[in-house]
Amino acid sequence: DMTGATLGSIRIAIPRLEAEGLLQTLPKRGLMVPSLDVAFVRDAYQLRHMIEVGAIEYAATSLQPGQIAAWIERHETLLDSLVQGHHREVSDELQTLDWAMHESIVAAMGNKLIDNTYRVTLIKTRMVVQSRLQITSDNARRVLEEHLAFLRPLANRDIDSARAALSRHISNSLDLALSARN
Repeated sequence: DMTGATLGSIRIAIPRLEAEGLLQTLPKRGLMVPSLDVAFVRDAYQLRHMIEVGAIEYAATSLQPGQIAAWIERHETLLDSLVQGHHREVSDELQTLDWAMHESIVAAMGNKLIDNTYRVTLIKTRMVVQSRLQITSDNARRVLEEHLAFLRPLANRDIDSARAALSRHISNSLDLALSARN
């Protein structure tokens, strides 16, 4: 009733959500969203690191140079907007840009299995630590600068520098996910 979905759709969705680890069926009790703990978050970030850093080389050769340039330009514009005091607007747009950009980097590999694994892992991670991972006016500058630190070398096809900067960005995100600091 809450979702407006048909019973048939729900019956199809439940096994899929179970297979992806997003739901558990408990006999005689019903459905439950599984608990995800600190160990899960660490494991998820290790997986994210392996996938994203591994995808950088593919992104450098598969993404259109105009796409990377557009991301850099958008980040620079958002940094300027922060200076002008448009913090809330920047935070909202950057959150959307962040998710789309990271997903595009992974998608550059052209591997549906990796895409799906990455997507499910992100959904689970966001379920656990969403409030700590949101881009806010307090952390938007840091996120923009970290993104630019890997986007600029990516645009220049400097794979090693892009990998190192992306690795630092993911590590900082993990620290955020495990703590309350921005």
